[in-house]
Amino acid sequence: MNKLFINAGWVDARDGSTYDLVNPSTEELISKMAKAGLADAVLAIDAAAEAFKTWRHTTPYTRAEILKKAAAYLREHLGTIATDMVLETGKPFAEAKGEFAVAANLFEWYAEEGKRAYGKTIPTNRPDKRSSYIWQPMGVIGVITAWNFPAYNPARAWAAALAAGNTVVAKPAESTPLSAHHLLQALVQSGLPKGVINLVTGDAPAIGDAMLRDPRLKKISFTGSTRVGKILMDGASLTQTRLSLELGGNAPVLIFDDVDTDAIAKSASVARFRNNGQVCIAPQRFYVHKNIYSEFAAKLSKYVSQLKVGFGNEEGVQIGPLITKKQRDNVFELLEKSKKENARILTGGYIPDQLPKGYFVQPAVVTNLDQESSLAKQEIFGPILPLFSFDNLDDGIEKANNTEYGLAAYVFTNDLKTAIHAAERLEFGMVGINEWAPHGTELPFGGWKQSGQGHESGSEGLFEYLEKKLISIGGL
Repeated sequence: MNKLFINAGWVDARDGSTYDLVNPSTEELISKMAKAGLADAVLAIDAAAEAFKTWRHTTPYTRAEILKKAAAYLREHLGTIATDMVLETGKPFAEAKGEFAVAANLFEWYAEEGKRAYGKTIPTNRPDKRSSYIWQPMGVIGVITAWNFPAYNPARAWAAALAAGNTVVAKPAESTPLSAHHLLQALVQSGLPKGVINLVTGDAPAIGDAMLRDPRLKKISFTGSTRVGKILMDGASLTQTRLSLELGGNAPVLIFDDVDTDAIAKSASVARFRNNGQVCIAPQRFYVHKNIYSEFAAKLSKYVSQLKVGFGNEEGVQIGPLITKKQRDNVFELLEKSKKENARILTGGYIPDQLPKGYFVQPAVVTNLDQESSLAKQEIFGPILPLFSFDNLDDGIEKANNTEYGLAAYVFTNDLKTAIHAAERLEFGMVGINEWAPHGTELPFGGWKQSGQGHESGSEGLFEYLEKKLISIGGL
């Protein structure tokens, strides 16, 4: 499974190129991986385009059987495949196992949802005319996904695209290909026909360019940075390629003074550092009402300091390593900037003594910040929790909305009016009220502003991969 998967075969890159897959916990080599380039991407598109000719005509019930079998395969092999995710990401085993379970849920959800792509009959203004519309698959779909959730990110796009009757060229992140290989294996073992899904990992610009320039590839689903999302938007004009973009985030959290500070501090210490903070919807900018700010900061620091950092396969570990040395360097660079801006680190922000190898960072809580701070403006994507204060609802909303991003936001209050006003005025695609998980298999996932376009998950996620066709009959 260190090769590319094209037209139902595991193959080397055409030019024989490889790259090193490294364990972020030990900095040791896991395997040499085939590195795809332009020629490999073209071959994958060729295979997907040919397979679409027949796959598009299969019924949604036939597709559903394959997706449901794939879901069962993932559930049956959870322990084994989660071990590989721990190996390539370093995340705790429980998180890896849970992520593959969600991937299985997505396969099952879209197996059923694909049967519900209903059209509509439309009454017309003429007695001799009958009009309706139907939904049809788009064609070849390119799916480019990020490393932070190497099973969940591909599964939600692959499942929806396949259930809708499309074929797929998948490009998982170079640093986490093994998880995608397991998803692919689940589909192949479940009877997915030749060429319906193809997997190429390697030269991202070359693969992306091949996708953008080939008119047979009708859409790209991308999960990653806002910077790369903008590059794809520019390139999509070449062939009018459709895009779904799930990009960066800088999620605010408004914590009002009527909450149980201890309970929220305890849950926040877990929610913020899930997957080491490497989550696009991670609660990031914590705005705490001035009346409880000091109390909350003290309690939060206590709970964060107790989080166990270590190898993902060790019992009780809650925080693994960052994905790469570069990612860890970015975290330390942000902390250094913050110190120069007179911020105060209450706990963490260093490499644990017992973990000199690997890309580990002790989770940090940072105070004495304002709206001009680096930690207010930049997406952190790492184990730093910055604390800000606000005076009242209007002040909190203004500060929360002061970002180019608009993916997720969070509000904690026991006052119904406050919750409703905050939810309706926050400029974000998803708002969680008194919860840290405003998302789910059945719920639409998408952002505003520079956090992307389109939606994944839910019934909305299916229609992202379908074309609407009007059929009108006259002269009756």
